[in-house]
Amino acid sequence: MGAGGSGDEDRDQDRDRDDVLHAVSSAVLAVTRHLSVREVLQVIVRSARRLLDARYAALGVPDDDGAFAEFVADGITDEQWEAIGPMPRQHGMLGAMLREGAPVRLPDIRRDARFEYWPRAHPVLKDFLGVPIRDGDRVLGIVFLSNKRTRGGFTEADQRLLTLFAAHAAIALTNARLYERSRELALAEERTRMARELHDAVTQKLFSLRLTAQAANSLLDRDPGRARRELERVERMAGEALAELREVIVELRPADLDRHGLAETLRKHVRLLDRLHPAAFSFEEAPGCEFEPAAGAAVLRVAQEALHNAARHAEARTVTVRLGCEGDRLVLEVRDDGRGFDVAAAAGRGLGIASMSERAGALGGDVRVTSRPDAGTLVRMEVPA
Repeated sequence: MGAGGSGDEDRDQDRDRDDVLHAVSSAVLAVTRHLSVREVLQVIVRSARRLLDARYAALGVPDDDGAFAEFVADGITDEQWEAIGPMPRQHGMLGAMLREGAPVRLPDIRRDARFEYWPRAHPVLKDFLGVPIRDGDRVLGIVFLSNKRTRGGFTEADQRLLTLFAAHAAIALTNARLYERSRELALAEERTRMARELHDAVTQKLFSLRLTAQAANSLLDRDPGRARRELERVERMAGEALAELREVIVELRPADLDRHGLAETLRKHVRLLDRLHPAAFSFEEAPGCEFEPAAGAAVLRVAQEALHNAARHAEARTVTVRLGCEGDRLVLEVRDDGRGFDVAAAAGRGLGIASMSERAGALGGDVRVTSRPDAGTLVRMEVPA
């Protein structure tokens, strides 16, 4: 009996290892397909849920501000995720696991002293298994499962299996981050090269503009006709220089936009402004909106311009950014309750209204600025999605 039991246990362990290797291979392949870190996280959490036959699974990667830089879940619908609300902060059981860096296995998480609360729309979790994803002594994140479909909840064998999976997932996650970092460095090198070329081109254009303007000035009294032609040349060269600048700037997509996408980049930017300014900055997103990369870059630039104006000039108490789709249009709104201004009289005040309109117009869209003194300001941008 003892020998037979030992053989069964060995076969179970071999099967567990095979299951882990199969699940991990999905995460590793996600890296080799050059997917983003977030996509790799989604593969990891989906593989973990299937590996241990849990109803719910999630994975959180902490940031330095008491929240999570990334948080993905599997087993809930997009509608449920939207109803739950913002990403969790490092409180309750999640915070305890990050601090303690040790696995947690519970028959009912609600009865543990470290449990605090869930948002109202959060699914009810009972049996719980959480394991840190570690790189040496550093906790990269936590993966946790809940509501095992098999009766009896999670076992000690499940905990060993998830711990083994987490060790391999750490390698996949680290490799994904290294890949993204190398990509960012390549982008930075390309931007440096373009900046050098831009500097040379602009220097040459400005030098030519200066010489031509000086020639026109010297001809004003003795040959007005020729002076006029030289000034027309100045105007033409200035237009060419502006076109070259725009062409290069369009290529300089923000690194965060490539890594995180428009919504997450905007959310992080708004969060930063909220910390730096006395006004309350907030971000609202209608999920499930798809659009072309060029539209995302233009919307980000317009949002940054509008937020800069609100932070510097509006004296607002609240500033709200909304992003979503209306039909086949990508829509951005930046609204503040500040002192407002006369839009018609603001064209020459350096508020960037013309440049915002040009960015939208280049994509077949438009920007409308609505404001009145003491009545706040709304910047609304619409471009084809």
